Amino acid sequence: MQYNPVELILKKRNGFELTEPEISYFITNYLAGSIPEYQMSALLMCFFFQGAMPPEISALTKCYIESGKQIDFGSELKVADKHSTGGVGDKISLMLAPIAAALGMHVPMISGRGLGHTGGTLDKLEAIPGFNTQYSIEDIKKLVLKHGYALVGQSEELVPADKHIYALRDVTGTVESPALITASIMSKKIAEGARYLVIDLKIGSGAFMPNLRRAKELAGHLIHTGKSFGQKVSVVFSNMNSPLGQAVGNALETIEAIEYLKGNYLPDTYEITTALITQMLKMSGLAGSRPEAEKMINSVVEDGSALAKFAEIIAAQKGDAKVIEDYSLFDTAKYQIPILAKTSGYVHAIDARAIGYALVQIKAGRMQTGDKLDFSSGALLNPKISDKVEAGEQIGTVHANSEDKGRVVAELIRDAYKIAPVQKEKEPLIYEIME
Repeated sequence: MQYNPVELILKKRNGFELTEPEISYFITNYLAGSIPEYQMSALLMCFFFQGAMPPEISALTKCYIESGKQIDFGSELKVADKHSTGGVGDKISLMLAPIAAALGMHVPMISGRGLGHTGGTLDKLEAIPGFNTQYSIEDIKKLVLKHGYALVGQSEELVPADKHIYALRDVTGTVESPALITASIMSKKIAEGARYLVIDLKIGSGAFMPNLRRAKELAGHLIHTGKSFGQKVSVVFSNMNSPLGQAVGNALETIEAIEYLKGNYLPDTYEITTALITQMLKMSGLAGSRPEAEKMINSVVEDGSALAKFAEIIAAQKGDAKVIEDYSLFDTAKYQIPILAKTSGYVHAIDARAIGYALVQIKAGRMQTGDKLDFSSGALLNPKISDKVEAGEQIGTVHANSEDKGRVVAELIRDAYKIAPVQKEKEPLIYEIME
């Protein structure tokens, strides 16, 4: 059926619900080139301001999925995945995927790159010499079937509508729309064949979601959309008011992940990784309770099978698996510059977003998609909120290949720590879990 694009824009602008055929017509014709970018931009802005009803979000998701190919693993395998809404120092995927695979799940982990203050899983993986993240849909499926998981970027064949529309959202101020975020996340996770999905929805100074109320609105959309496609979805609301772990920066974070798989845990990364995998095990029926799941998770780290899985996928994806034992194979920054506390007291707040943006100055992150990264640069940061520090105490180290820029970044990171004379109560790392 033919529709008038202007009438559809006006309908949505005026707060009326679009039907699935109307949404399909608009997106299909935009991808075909018969609806111009300015009209697509207008519709995106209507969704941004008017929101969307659940059937509209499902229709958007369906259009995204049907714009490309899909991966089908059949009904017998426990195919699960995890998605994070992004944060500073978030290297959880690097630990979670090999642990989940060692426990018998199949994980087609299709990840993205970092932009702005948040890091990207693909960038951390590519800090491993030779590691290849770009594969066709057929090769992604082969990796998952053979090794239990894959750590890859989005194939050009998978959900191409999302790629085109996301680029438009990025330049039209419509990225934060819950409806559009939902369609973007869920279309990829459904198209990749995951039947069980856990979402790490981050809240706080280093996250895109400022508070739990806004996060719950998005979580409701994600869970409802998953159900409409036969997918089980669980959302873990986690605290992003502090960088995760100690390392921020691609090679440094990858090394921290390897240390985790060797059993050298940090409290915050352990809590979040364990909570997310626990949800995956419970949803897929591999564990009946949280204690049972935690015992299973700990066992594959303690016996070395999770670390072996990581080495296996590094080799399978053309990386140098010797990095597991020899960290000198990673790029190493020329300068290590101390970050010194200005005053004595207790850490009252940490501006994680400011830390992420500061590190962009030494190419640990990027502001534009084409920016070249320095895998060796980053920072190791010690104190968390409520920790005591003394004036002049070293609270972290900047790793940089420019001494002058490294010193500027060290000062910016120091200023991101707000020190107060009275100790602040520790914040929970996980606020709530919604299913």
